[in-house]
Amino acid sequence: MSPTKHLVAVFGGAVSGSEAAFQLAERGIASIVFDQNALPYGKIEDGLPKWHTKLRDKEIKRINEKLSHPLVTYVPLTKLGRDISFEEIAFMGFCAVLLAIGAWRDRPLPVAGVDEYEDKGLIYQNSFIYWYNHKHEPNYKGKTYEIKDGTIIIGGGLASLDVAKVIMFELVQKALKERGHDIDLFKLDRSIAKVLEKLDLTLDDLGIKGCTLYYRRRIKDMPLSPAPADTPEKLAKVQMIQEKILNNYRSKYLFNVEPLHVPVDKIVEDGKLTGLVFQRTKIEHGKLDTIPGEIRVNAPCVISSIGSIPHMIPGIPTKGQTYDIEDAVYCSIAGYPRIFALGNTVTGRGNIKESMAHGREIAENVIEGYMGHANGTPKDEVKERIRTAITKITEEIRNCSVTDENRARIESMVAEHHKRVGYEGDYMAWVDEHMPVRLEELIDAGH
Repeated sequence: MSPTKHLVAVFGGAVSGSEAAFQLAERGIASIVFDQNALPYGKIEDGLPKWHTKLRDKEIKRINEKLSHPLVTYVPLTKLGRDISFEEIAFMGFCAVLLAIGAWRDRPLPVAGVDEYEDKGLIYQNSFIYWYNHKHEPNYKGKTYEIKDGTIIIGGGLASLDVAKVIMFELVQKALKERGHDIDLFKLDRSIAKVLEKLDLTLDDLGIKGCTLYYRRRIKDMPLSPAPADTPEKLAKVQMIQEKILNNYRSKYLFNVEPLHVPVDKIVEDGKLTGLVFQRTKIEHGKLDTIPGEIRVNAPCVISSIGSIPHMIPGIPTKGQTYDIEDAVYCSIAGYPRIFALGNTVTGRGNIKESMAHGREIAENVIEGYMGHANGTPKDEVKERIRTAITKITEEIRNCSVTDENRARIESMVAEHHKRVGYEGDYMAWVDEHMPVRLEELIDAGH
Protein backbone atom coordinates (compact mmCIF):
# COMPACT_ATOMS: atom_id res chain seq x y z
CA MET A 1 0.00 0.00 0.00
CA SER A 2 1.53 3.29 -1.13
CA PRO A 3 2.20 5.82 1.68
CA THR A 4 0.51 8.72 -0.13
CA LYS A 5 -1.01 11.66 1.71
CA HIS A 6 -4.55 10.68 0.79
CA LEU A 7 -6.17 7.25 1.05
CA VAL A 8 -9.63 6.43 -0.25
CA ALA A 9 -11.81 3.32 0.19
CA VAL A 10 -13.80 2.14 -2.82
CA PHE A 11 -16.48 -0.51 -2.39
CA GLY A 12 -17.18 -2.29 -5.65
CA GLY A 13 -14.51 -2.91 -8.25
CA ALA A 14 -16.57 -3.12 -11.43
CA VAL A 15 -17.19 -0.41 -14.00
CA SER A 16 -17.73 2.57 -11.70
CA GLY A 17 -15.45 1.46 -8.89
CA SER A 18 -12.48 0.69 -11.13
CA GLU A 19 -12.96 3.95 -13.03
CA ALA A 20 -13.04 5.94 -9.79
CA ALA A 21 -9.94 4.15 -8.45
CA PHE A 22 -8.13 4.82 -11.71
CA GLN A 23 -9.06 8.50 -11.71
CA LEU A 24 -7.76 8.77 -8.16
CA ALA A 25 -4.55 6.92 -9.02
CA GLU A 26 -3.88 9.13 -12.03
CA ARG A 27 -3.79 12.05 -9.59
CA GLY A 28 -1.46 10.32 -7.18
CA ILE A 29 -4.18 9.26 -4.73
CA ALA A 30 -4.05 5.71 -3.38
CA SER A 31 -7.21 3.67 -2.96
CA ILE A 32 -8.26 0.32 -1.54
CA VAL A 33 -10.90 -1.42 -3.65
CA PHE A 34 -13.10 -3.92 -1.81
CA ASP A 35 -15.30 -6.29 -3.79
CA GLN A 36 -17.90 -8.77 -2.55
CA ASN A 37 -16.84 -11.42 -5.08
CA ALA A 38 -13.55 -13.07 -5.91
CA LEU A 39 -13.45 -11.14 -9.18
CA PRO A 40 -14.43 -7.46 -9.37
CA TYR A 41 -16.49 -7.56 -12.56
CA GLY A 42 -19.96 -7.15 -11.06
CA LYS A 43 -22.73 -7.15 -13.64
CA ILE A 44 -20.21 -7.51 -16.44
CA GLU A 45 -19.82 -11.07 -15.17
CA ASP A 46 -23.15 -11.78 -13.52
CA GLY A 47 -25.71 -9.52 -15.20
CA LEU A 48 -24.56 -9.09 -18.81
CA PRO A 49 -25.92 -12.18 -20.62
CA LYS A 50 -23.13 -14.51 -21.64
CA TRP A 51 -23.61 -14.19 -25.39
CA HIS A 52 -22.03 -10.71 -25.14
CA THR A 53 -18.54 -12.23 -25.13
CA LYS A 54 -16.69 -9.40 -26.88
CA LEU A 55 -18.23 -6.67 -24.73
CA ARG A 56 -17.64 -8.71 -21.57
CA ASP A 57 -13.98 -9.37 -22.41
CA LYS A 58 -13.40 -5.75 -23.42
CA GLU A 59 -14.83 -4.40 -20.16
CA ILE A 60 -12.99 -6.99 -18.06
CA LYS A 61 -9.73 -5.98 -19.72
CA ARG A 62 -10.42 -2.34 -18.87
CA ILE A 63 -11.20 -3.18 -15.27
CA ASN A 64 -8.04 -5.28 -14.96
CA GLU A 65 -5.87 -2.49 -16.35
CA LYS A 66 -7.32 0.03 -13.90
CA LEU A 67 -7.12 -2.19 -10.82
CA SER A 68 -3.55 -3.20 -11.67
CA HIS A 69 -2.35 0.37 -11.04
CA PRO A 70 0.33 0.44 -8.31
CA LEU A 71 -1.72 2.93 -6.29
CA VAL A 72 -4.69 0.54 -6.14
CA THR A 73 -4.90 -2.24 -3.53
CA TYR A 74 -7.49 -4.94 -4.20
CA VAL A 75 -9.39 -6.76 -1.45
CA PRO A 76 -11.62 -9.59 -2.80
CA LEU A 77 -14.48 -11.47 -1.14
CA THR A 78 -15.14 -8.62 1.28
CA LYS A 79 -18.71 -7.36 1.31
CA LEU A 80 -19.84 -4.16 2.98
CA GLY A 81 -22.43 -5.03 5.61
CA ARG A 82 -21.28 -8.64 5.83
CA ASP A 83 -17.50 -8.80 6.25
CA ILE A 84 -17.03 -5.19 7.27
CA SER A 85 -19.67 -2.87 8.73
CA PHE A 86 -20.57 0.54 7.39
CA GLU A 87 -19.84 2.11 10.78
CA GLU A 88 -16.40 0.53 10.88
CA ILE A 89 -15.42 1.85 7.46
CA ALA A 90 -17.04 5.26 8.02
CA PHE A 91 -14.90 6.00 11.06
CA MET A 92 -11.67 4.22 10.14
CA GLY A 93 -9.95 7.40 8.97
CA PHE A 94 -10.13 7.23 5.19
CA CYS A 95 -10.07 10.60 3.44
CA ALA A 96 -13.14 9.48 1.50
CA VAL A 97 -15.27 6.40 0.96
CA LEU A 98 -16.82 5.73 -2.46
CA LEU A 99 -19.76 3.34 -2.69
CA ALA A 100 -19.82 1.70 -6.11
CA ILE A 101 -21.63 -1.41 -4.94
CA GLY A 102 -24.19 -1.36 -7.72
CA ALA A 103 -27.87 -2.19 -7.83
CA TRP A 104 -28.28 -5.90 -7.15
CA ARG A 105 -31.72 -6.03 -5.58
CA ASP A 106 -34.67 -6.36 -7.93
CA ARG A 107 -37.32 -3.70 -7.67
CA PRO A 108 -40.31 -5.49 -6.09
CA LEU A 109 -43.13 -6.41 -8.46
CA PRO A 110 -45.99 -4.08 -7.37
CA VAL A 111 -48.61 -6.77 -6.80
CA ALA A 112 -49.77 -7.27 -3.22
CA GLY A 113 -48.43 -10.45 -1.62
CA VAL A 114 -46.68 -11.69 -4.76
CA ASP A 115 -43.24 -11.94 -3.15
CA GLU A 116 -44.52 -14.82 -1.01
CA TYR A 117 -44.28 -16.87 -4.20
CA GLU A 118 -40.68 -16.13 -5.14
CA ASP A 119 -39.21 -19.38 -6.48
CA LYS A 120 -42.75 -20.78 -6.41
CA GLY A 121 -43.79 -19.46 -9.78
CA LEU A 122 -42.16 -16.01 -9.44
CA ILE A 123 -38.58 -15.35 -10.49
CA TYR A 124 -36.66 -12.10 -10.32
CA GLN A 125 -34.34 -11.05 -13.11
CA ASN A 126 -31.01 -10.69 -11.28
CA SER A 127 -30.94 -14.24 -9.91
CA PHE A 128 -32.31 -15.58 -13.21
CA ILE A 129 -29.54 -14.03 -15.34
CA TYR A 130 -26.91 -14.99 -12.75
CA TRP A 131 -28.02 -18.61 -13.10
CA TYR A 132 -28.02 -18.39 -16.87
CA ASN A 133 -24.53 -16.90 -17.00
CA HIS A 134 -22.99 -19.54 -14.74
CA LYS A 135 -25.01 -22.73 -15.18
CA HIS A 136 -22.53 -24.16 -17.70
CA GLU A 137 -19.68 -24.02 -15.18
CA PRO A 138 -18.73 -27.47 -13.85
CA ASN A 139 -18.65 -26.26 -10.23
CA TYR A 140 -21.82 -24.14 -10.29
CA LYS A 141 -23.81 -24.65 -7.07
CA GLY A 142 -26.31 -21.79 -7.10
CA LYS A 143 -30.03 -21.67 -7.80
CA THR A 144 -31.33 -23.53 -10.83
CA TYR A 145 -34.37 -22.71 -12.93
CA GLU A 146 -36.49 -24.70 -15.35
CA ILE A 147 -37.42 -22.76 -18.46
CA LYS A 148 -41.12 -23.13 -19.21
CA ASP A 149 -42.99 -22.34 -22.40
CA GLY A 150 -45.61 -19.63 -21.97
CA THR A 151 -43.64 -17.71 -19.33
CA ILE A 152 -44.79 -14.16 -18.59
CA ILE A 153 -42.20 -11.37 -18.31
CA ILE A 154 -43.07 -8.05 -16.67
CA GLY A 155 -40.76 -5.33 -17.91
CA GLY A 156 -40.10 -3.10 -20.87
CA GLY A 157 -36.41 -2.13 -20.73
CA LEU A 158 -33.42 -3.74 -22.42
CA ALA A 159 -32.90 -6.11 -19.50
CA SER A 160 -36.39 -7.54 -19.98
CA LEU A 161 -35.60 -8.14 -23.66
CA ASP A 162 -32.55 -10.11 -22.55
CA VAL A 163 -34.77 -12.22 -20.29
CA ALA A 164 -37.05 -12.91 -23.27
CA LYS A 165 -34.03 -13.92 -25.35
CA VAL A 166 -32.83 -16.34 -22.67
CA ILE A 167 -36.21 -18.05 -22.53
CA MET A 168 -36.48 -18.36 -26.30
CA PHE A 169 -32.89 -19.60 -26.62
CA GLU A 170 -33.47 -22.31 -24.03
CA LEU A 171 -36.82 -23.43 -25.46
CA VAL A 172 -35.63 -23.53 -29.07
CA GLN A 173 -32.27 -25.09 -28.28
CA LYS A 174 -33.91 -27.93 -26.34
CA ALA A 175 -36.58 -28.55 -29.00
CA LEU A 176 -34.02 -28.60 -31.81
CA LYS A 177 -31.76 -30.97 -29.90
CA GLU A 178 -34.67 -33.39 -29.53
CA ARG A 179 -34.91 -33.34 -33.33
CA GLY A 180 -31.19 -34.00 -33.74
CA HIS A 181 -30.05 -30.40 -34.33
CA ASP A 182 -27.33 -29.31 -31.91
CA ILE A 183 -27.36 -25.51 -32.30
CA ASP A 184 -25.24 -23.48 -29.92
CA LEU A 185 -26.27 -20.26 -28.20
CA PHE A 186 -24.14 -18.02 -30.37
CA LYS A 187 -25.85 -19.12 -33.58
CA LEU A 188 -29.23 -18.52 -31.98
CA ASP A 189 -28.10 -15.09 -30.80
CA ARG A 190 -27.58 -14.02 -34.39
CA SER A 191 -31.21 -14.89 -35.14
CA ILE A 192 -33.52 -17.68 -34.00
CA ALA A 193 -35.73 -16.92 -36.99
CA LYS A 194 -32.89 -17.49 -39.48
CA VAL A 195 -31.80 -20.71 -37.77
CA LEU A 196 -35.34 -22.08 -38.01
CA GLU A 197 -35.75 -20.87 -41.60
CA LYS A 198 -32.57 -22.67 -42.62
CA LEU A 199 -33.92 -25.87 -41.03
CA ASP A 200 -37.34 -25.31 -42.65
CA LEU A 201 -38.99 -25.22 -39.21
CA THR A 202 -41.26 -22.88 -37.28
CA LEU A 203 -42.08 -22.43 -33.62
CA ASP A 204 -45.38 -24.21 -34.30
CA ASP A 205 -43.45 -27.18 -35.73
CA LEU A 206 -41.45 -27.31 -32.49
CA GLY A 207 -44.59 -26.99 -30.36
CA ILE A 208 -43.41 -23.70 -28.83
CA LYS A 209 -45.79 -20.84 -27.95
CA GLY A 210 -43.01 -18.60 -26.71
CA CYS A 211 -42.83 -16.18 -23.82
CA THR A 212 -44.75 -12.90 -23.62
CA LEU A 213 -43.42 -9.58 -22.40
CA TYR A 214 -46.03 -7.34 -20.77
CA TYR A 215 -45.35 -3.61 -20.63
CA ARG A 216 -47.51 -0.95 -19.00
CA ARG A 217 -47.02 1.68 -21.69
CA ARG A 218 -46.80 1.75 -25.49
CA ILE A 219 -43.99 0.09 -27.40
CA LYS A 220 -42.67 3.48 -28.45
CA ASP A 221 -42.42 4.43 -24.76
CA MET A 222 -40.09 1.54 -23.90
CA PRO A 223 -36.80 2.84 -22.42
CA LEU A 224 -34.62 1.20 -25.07
CA SER A 225 -32.62 4.18 -26.34
CA PRO A 226 -30.43 6.51 -24.25
CA ALA A 227 -30.81 9.35 -26.77
CA PRO A 228 -32.13 12.65 -25.32
CA ALA A 229 -35.81 13.42 -25.78
CA ASP A 230 -36.03 16.97 -24.45
CA THR A 231 -37.88 18.43 -27.43
CA PRO A 232 -40.96 17.19 -29.31
CA GLU A 233 -38.80 16.51 -32.37
CA LYS A 234 -36.23 14.51 -30.39
CA LEU A 235 -38.98 12.63 -28.57
CA ALA A 236 -40.58 11.59 -31.87
CA LYS A 237 -37.20 10.38 -33.14
CA VAL A 238 -36.48 8.43 -29.95
CA GLN A 239 -39.92 6.82 -30.05
CA MET A 240 -39.33 5.73 -33.63
CA ILE A 241 -35.97 4.24 -32.67
CA GLN A 242 -37.51 2.38 -29.74
CA GLU A 243 -40.20 0.84 -31.93
CA LYS A 244 -37.53 -0.20 -34.41
CA ILE A 245 -35.40 -1.81 -31.69
CA LEU A 246 -38.33 -3.76 -30.29
CA ASN A 247 -39.53 -4.91 -33.71
CA ASN A 248 -36.02 -6.06 -34.57
CA TYR A 249 -35.83 -8.10 -31.36
CA ARG A 250 -39.24 -9.66 -32.00
CA SER A 251 -38.47 -10.59 -35.59
CA LYS A 252 -35.16 -12.23 -34.64
CA TYR A 253 -36.11 -13.94 -31.37
CA LEU A 254 -39.82 -14.63 -31.92
CA PHE A 255 -41.19 -13.72 -28.48
CA ASN A 256 -44.53 -12.02 -27.94
CA VAL A 257 -45.20 -8.52 -26.61
CA GLU A 258 -48.33 -7.12 -24.98
CA PRO A 259 -48.06 -3.36 -24.43
CA LEU A 260 -50.52 -1.29 -22.38
CA HIS A 261 -50.97 -3.93 -19.67
CA VAL A 262 -50.28 -3.47 -15.96
CA PRO A 263 -50.40 -6.32 -13.38
CA VAL A 264 -52.85 -5.68 -10.55
CA ASP A 265 -53.25 -9.05 -8.83
CA LYS A 266 -51.87 -12.56 -8.63
CA ILE A 267 -53.34 -15.94 -9.55
CA VAL A 268 -52.46 -18.66 -7.05
CA GLU A 269 -53.19 -22.37 -7.13
CA ASP A 270 -51.94 -25.03 -4.68
CA GLY A 271 -49.47 -22.63 -3.08
CA LYS A 272 -47.89 -21.55 -6.38
CA LEU A 273 -48.13 -18.46 -8.54
CA THR A 274 -49.85 -19.56 -11.73
CA GLY A 275 -50.41 -16.23 -13.46
CA LEU A 276 -51.33 -12.60 -13.09
CA VAL A 277 -54.40 -10.43 -13.38
CA PHE A 278 -53.88 -7.42 -15.67
CA GLN A 279 -55.67 -4.23 -16.43
CA ARG A 280 -55.36 -2.56 -19.79
CA THR A 281 -53.93 0.95 -19.79
CA LYS A 282 -54.09 4.01 -22.00
CA ILE A 283 -51.90 7.06 -22.48
CA GLU A 284 -53.67 10.40 -22.60
CA HIS A 285 -51.70 13.66 -22.63
CA GLY A 286 -48.65 11.69 -21.53
CA LYS A 287 -50.40 10.29 -18.46
CA LEU A 288 -50.91 6.58 -17.84
CA ASP A 289 -54.47 5.54 -16.92
CA THR A 290 -56.06 2.15 -16.36
CA ILE A 291 -59.14 0.96 -18.21
CA PRO A 292 -61.91 -0.72 -16.13
CA GLY A 293 -62.00 -4.49 -16.40
CA GLU A 294 -59.54 -7.28 -15.68
CA ILE A 295 -57.71 -9.82 -17.81
CA ARG A 296 -56.60 -13.10 -16.21
CA VAL A 297 -53.48 -14.60 -17.77
CA ASN A 298 -52.38 -18.03 -16.60
CA ALA A 299 -48.72 -18.89 -16.97
CA PRO A 300 -46.33 -21.56 -15.69
CA CYS A 301 -43.87 -18.88 -14.57
CA VAL A 302 -43.65 -15.11 -14.05
CA ILE A 303 -40.32 -13.29 -14.36
CA SER A 304 -40.14 -9.73 -13.05
CA SER A 305 -37.71 -7.45 -14.84
CA ILE A 306 -38.70 -3.95 -13.80
CA GLY A 307 -35.37 -2.61 -12.62
CA SER A 308 -32.75 -2.93 -9.91
CA ILE A 309 -32.10 -1.01 -6.70
CA PRO A 310 -29.24 -1.13 -4.18
CA HIS A 311 -29.24 -3.61 -1.33
CA MET A 312 -29.92 -1.85 1.93
CA ILE A 313 -26.86 -1.97 4.18
CA PRO A 314 -27.23 -1.39 7.93
CA GLY A 315 -26.01 2.08 8.82
CA ILE A 316 -26.40 3.69 5.39
CA PRO A 317 -29.24 6.26 5.48
CA THR A 318 -31.99 5.49 2.99
CA LYS A 319 -34.81 7.33 1.30
CA GLY A 320 -37.43 5.00 -0.12
CA GLN A 321 -35.73 2.26 -2.12
CA THR A 322 -32.37 4.00 -2.53
CA TYR A 323 -29.68 5.61 -0.42
CA ASP A 324 -30.31 9.09 0.97
CA ILE A 325 -28.16 11.34 -1.21
CA GLU A 326 -27.55 14.73 0.39
CA ASP A 327 -25.58 16.62 -2.24
CA ALA A 328 -26.58 16.37 -5.91
CA VAL A 329 -23.13 17.36 -7.18
CA TYR A 330 -20.99 15.11 -5.01
CA CYS A 331 -23.62 12.43 -4.32
CA SER A 332 -22.62 12.39 -0.68
CA ILE A 333 -24.55 10.19 1.72
CA ALA A 334 -26.79 12.13 4.08
CA GLY A 335 -24.97 12.76 7.35
CA TYR A 336 -21.64 11.55 5.94
CA PRO A 337 -19.99 14.37 3.95
CA ARG A 338 -16.97 12.21 3.08
CA ILE A 339 -18.89 9.18 1.85
CA PHE A 340 -20.08 9.24 -1.74
CA ALA A 341 -22.26 7.02 -3.91
CA LEU A 342 -21.61 6.50 -7.61
CA GLY A 343 -22.60 4.48 -10.65
CA ASN A 344 -25.59 2.16 -10.40
CA THR A 345 -25.66 2.71 -6.64
CA VAL A 346 -27.11 6.11 -7.55
CA THR A 347 -28.82 5.46 -10.88
CA GLY A 348 -30.32 2.08 -10.01
CA ARG A 349 -29.72 0.96 -13.56
CA GLY A 350 -27.52 -1.63 -15.18
CA ASN A 351 -26.29 0.30 -18.21
CA ILE A 352 -22.52 -0.13 -18.51
CA LYS A 353 -21.85 3.15 -20.31
CA GLU A 354 -24.00 5.13 -17.87
CA SER A 355 -22.24 3.52 -14.95
CA MET A 356 -18.79 4.25 -16.34
CA ALA A 357 -19.63 7.88 -17.12
CA HIS A 358 -21.13 8.46 -13.70
CA GLY A 359 -18.19 6.78 -11.99
CA ARG A 360 -15.77 9.06 -13.83
CA GLU A 361 -17.84 12.17 -13.19
CA ILE A 362 -18.28 11.65 -9.46
CA ALA A 363 -14.62 10.68 -9.06
CA GLU A 364 -13.59 13.90 -10.80
CA ASN A 365 -15.98 15.92 -8.64
CA VAL A 366 -14.47 14.39 -5.52
CA ILE A 367 -10.92 14.89 -6.77
CA GLU A 368 -11.31 18.44 -8.07
CA GLY A 369 -13.32 19.88 -5.19
CA TYR A 370 -12.36 17.56 -2.39
CA MET A 371 -8.71 16.70 -2.83
CA GLY A 372 -7.86 20.05 -4.38
CA HIS A 373 -4.73 19.05 -6.25
CA ALA A 374 -5.81 17.40 -9.48
CA ASN A 375 -3.63 17.93 -12.53
CA GLY A 376 -6.31 17.33 -15.14
CA THR A 377 -9.04 19.56 -16.48
CA PRO A 378 -12.52 18.16 -15.91
CA LYS A 379 -15.38 18.51 -18.37
CA ASP A 380 -17.12 21.89 -18.43
CA GLU A 381 -20.29 20.52 -16.88
CA VAL A 382 -18.30 18.96 -14.04
CA LYS A 383 -16.56 22.28 -13.44
CA GLU A 384 -19.90 24.05 -13.27
CA ARG A 385 -21.30 21.56 -10.79
CA ILE A 386 -18.19 21.88 -8.66
CA ARG A 387 -18.50 25.68 -8.55
CA THR A 388 -21.95 25.40 -6.94
CA ALA A 389 -20.71 23.26 -4.07
CA ILE A 390 -17.03 24.06 -3.71
CA THR A 391 -17.42 27.13 -1.49
CA LYS A 392 -19.01 25.19 1.35
CA ILE A 393 -16.74 22.15 1.45
CA THR A 394 -13.38 22.80 -0.21
CA GLU A 395 -11.48 24.31 2.67
CA GLU A 396 -12.79 21.73 5.11
CA ILE A 397 -11.83 18.80 2.93
CA ARG A 398 -8.76 19.99 1.02
CA ASN A 399 -6.43 19.53 3.96
CA CYS A 400 -7.73 16.09 4.89
CA SER A 401 -5.00 13.45 4.93
CA VAL A 402 -4.76 10.04 6.49
CA THR A 403 -2.94 10.04 9.84
CA ASP A 404 -0.17 7.57 10.64
CA GLU A 405 -2.39 5.97 13.28
CA ASN A 406 -5.30 5.54 10.89
CA ARG A 407 -3.02 4.28 8.13
CA ALA A 408 -1.66 1.60 10.44
CA ARG A 409 -5.19 0.60 11.41
CA ILE A 410 -6.29 0.46 7.78
CA GLU A 411 -3.25 -1.58 6.74
CA SER A 412 -3.90 -4.03 9.56
CA MET A 413 -7.53 -4.39 8.51
CA VAL A 414 -6.58 -4.99 4.87
CA ALA A 415 -3.97 -7.57 5.88
CA GLU A 416 -6.58 -9.45 7.92
CA HIS A 417 -9.00 -9.61 5.01
CA HIS A 418 -6.24 -10.65 2.61
CA LYS A 419 -5.28 -13.46 4.95
CA ARG A 420 -8.90 -14.54 5.42
CA VAL A 421 -9.47 -14.98 1.68
CA GLY A 422 -5.99 -16.14 0.71
CA TYR A 423 -5.11 -13.13 -1.43
CA GLU A 424 -1.35 -12.60 -1.67
CA GLY A 425 -1.28 -9.22 -3.38
CA ASP A 426 -0.77 -10.16 -7.04
CA TYR A 427 -3.96 -8.95 -8.70
CA MET A 428 -3.51 -10.56 -12.13
CA ALA A 429 -2.37 -13.88 -10.61
CA TRP A 430 -5.57 -13.88 -8.54
CA VAL A 431 -7.64 -13.12 -11.64
CA ASP A 432 -6.04 -15.97 -13.58
CA GLU A 433 -6.68 -18.38 -10.71
CA HIS A 434 -10.36 -17.45 -10.30
CA MET A 435 -11.51 -16.80 -13.87
CA PRO A 436 -14.52 -19.05 -14.57
CA VAL A 437 -14.86 -21.44 -17.50
CA ARG A 438 -16.40 -19.71 -20.50
CA LEU A 439 -19.19 -21.28 -22.51
CA GLU A 440 -17.42 -20.54 -25.78
CA GLU A 441 -14.39 -22.47 -24.53
CA LEU A 442 -16.55 -25.50 -23.78
CA ILE A 443 -18.14 -25.27 -27.23
CA ASP A 444 -14.74 -25.00 -28.91
CA ALA A 445 -13.60 -28.04 -26.92
CA GLY A 446 -16.63 -29.99 -28.15
CA HIS A 447 -18.51 -30.16 -24.82
